[in-house]
Amino acid sequence: MTHLADPTAVALICAGVLLTGFSKAGFGGGLGILTTPLCLIALARLGKSPAFAIGFVLPMLIIADAASVYHYWKKWEVTNLRYLLPGVVAGVLAGVQLIDRFSPRQLNVSIGIIAMAFVVFQLVKEKVFAAEGRFAPSHGVGVPCGIFAGLTSTFANGAGPVIAMFLIPQGLDKVTYVATNALTFCCINWIKLLIFVPKGIVTTETFVHSIAYIPLLPIGVYLGVLLNKRVPERLFLRLVYTFTFLTGLHLAFSK
Repeated sequence: MTHLADPTAVALICAGVLLTGFSKAGFGGGLGILTTPLCLIALARLGKSPAFAIGFVLPMLIIADAASVYHYWKKWEVTNLRYLLPGVVAGVLAGVQLIDRFSPRQLNVSIGIIAMAFVVFQLVKEKVFAAEGRFAPSHGVGVPCGIFAGLTSTFANGAGPVIAMFLIPQGLDKVTYVATNALTFCCINWIKLLIFVPKGIVTTETFVHSIAYIPLLPIGVYLGVLLNKRVPERLFLRLVYTFTFLTGLHLAFSK
């Protein structure tokens, strides 16, 4: 595979895939936001488009989702899907149309902004939700959240903050929250796959390119569990969020 000939590209992709494993291992949730930006930068070195990078990442996310859903099987609050998924379908369909209209540069900027917004959200979410009371989920809130989640997930797999804004105020216990989050993203990524394949975003070529990196997913999970025991979570998350923000800056402002 010719893409393996570029050591820098390989290193960036490996880092992104390993971070997906970290995220699924419960090291802080959402660390996988870096996967798409890193892969986008890496594959751009090989002359691949942002849409190719999006299609390249999706099969690995689906595999990681399967492991997470298996671990939290039936511990979720499934009624949330009823409120979110109609909007998710609409958001992904709209996002796919926008991908066709955006130039590679415009997609880079969009993904960079989403990455930076994710970091800002992570820094302020505790204060935001501290002032919120519990709320009962509904279509009135769930459909708009689903639309925005579908859009941000289509561009950068960056729906984490949107889903968190819908789930956290419900006051779910930790296990139920993590399980519901895992099930939601599993559904979102399968919806994307069913739409991306006919649109030519996920193709045989993107899948063949991703095969070499799929074995890194369980390694990432193992390292996430190991680091969770040995490295202070606050320090690790600060490093990851700093790198995410800098990567977003690079995508948004580099030519």
